[in-house]
Amino acid sequence: MEREPMIIAGFGFRADATKASLRDAYERLGGGADAIAVPYDKAGALCIRQLAADLDLKIHSVEADTMAGIETPTQAPRVIKERGTGSVAEACALAIAGPDGRLLAQR
Repeated sequence: MEREPMIIAGFGFRADATKASLRDAYERLGGGADAIAVPYDKAGALCIRQLAADLDLKIHSVEADTMAGIETPTQAPRVIKERGTGSVAEACALAIAGPDGRLLAQR
């Protein structure tokens, strides 16, 4: 029996991000996620915890070495230098989606 595909909302955000800004990004991409994926060092941020609670979604934390090994369509030089991947949001979503995962939208 085939497993139903999951939609993972990947997030990368600055320390001063707000729940409202994250919710806006989520809604602009259509919402409907089954879970949220963020870098390990952002999983405890109040803004993402509040968003997850409001949406009743589980937060998945992605380790640095996992993120760094994921190729993304978006290639932001600063992010490549700091995180070893082109897009934190895309890499986190793909990491949790698994080997057959694909992006529905770029960051």
